[in-house]
Amino acid sequence: MRRFAALLIAPALLLTGCSSDHSSGKARPDGWHRPLAAPTVSVHALPELATVRTDAVLPTIAGQFGHPAKIILPKSAPSGKFVVAPQTLGQGPAAHTGDIAVVRYTAKVWRTGKALPASYRKGARPQVFAVGRGATLPALDRAVQGGRAGSRVLVVAPPAAAYGTTGSAQLGVAGKDTVVFALDILKVIGAQALVPGGQRSVSDALPEVRMNKGDATATLTVPDKAAPTGLVVKRLVDGTGPVVKTGQTLVLQHSSAAWEPARGKDEARLFLSSQADGGPLSVVTGRGNVIPGWDRALAGQRVGSRILVVIPAKLAYGPHPPKGLEPGATVISVLDILAAT
Repeated sequence: MRRFAALLIAPALLLTGCSSDHSSGKARPDGWHRPLAAPTVSVHALPELATVRTDAVLPTIAGQFGHPAKIILPKSAPSGKFVVAPQTLGQGPAAHTGDIAVVRYTAKVWRTGKALPASYRKGARPQVFAVGRGATLPALDRAVQGGRAGSRVLVVAPPAAAYGTTGSAQLGVAGKDTVVFALDILKVIGAQALVPGGQRSVSDALPEVRMNKGDATATLTVPDKAAPTGLVVKRLVDGTGPVVKTGQTLVLQHSSAAWEPARGKDEARLFLSSQADGGPLSVVTGRGNVIPGWDRALAGQRVGSRILVVIPAKLAYGPHPPKGLEPGATVISVLDILAAT
């Protein structure tokens, strides 16, 4: 569970679809934004399900990796087994707990042959989720674990691995329906990934930043000076990727500290970081999904950039900060923009 990600969320502006039960559109108690790799549905208290690599009767899939799949369903009923069967083996990095997976998929209901909304449909973006943390349907989460980027995987998901015993009336999935996915693992971003490139220095009026490759956090040394009164955004590493646009899902390594408690000290105490959070954070930009200082700082940056952001209280947590921060705290954040979809 990501204990600290809740601190990023703007209290009154939680994104629909951030939910522990995947159905209410409200935030979980800890506020963690959980981008779903499937439409929001109700799946409660899912058991640990054993997976198998084959079954007596299986659907078949046709088509090339990176393009919509054609799913051909058998006439017989499913056995109820949870099947994860690699079809095309990629050569990229393997996905493990703590990593971020970027995927696209095609899906059908076995019983009816109904096609479900897929991430290959026109206008849809790839789906992004944290591996092994319950951030998406078990069918998709389990399918990527250990899988390499460039792989296509056939997933036969009984109700407990898909939409639960309640199903989804909106999607036309009944509580007893098995769902078949053809899942393409487009990219795997490692838990300790950092942006490449040399880092430029900043003025003596701003915190010094040293990155720790072992845990992907920043060590911050804050000058013995008053914090800036306005938002400060300094690019430490110049990215060469696409420009970040509103509404995209970004994958970020992040470290944050409060200015005043760290002023003049050798090292600031981080109240928020990827390392404490279990890995990189995926978050939608420009939708009030995070504190305003982050939204403003990320807009217009390029993927592959590292930015230092000094955020005044009015663009951070104001008079009502989370536990561990003083009211009116100026926040320092270091953000590595690893990917955008």
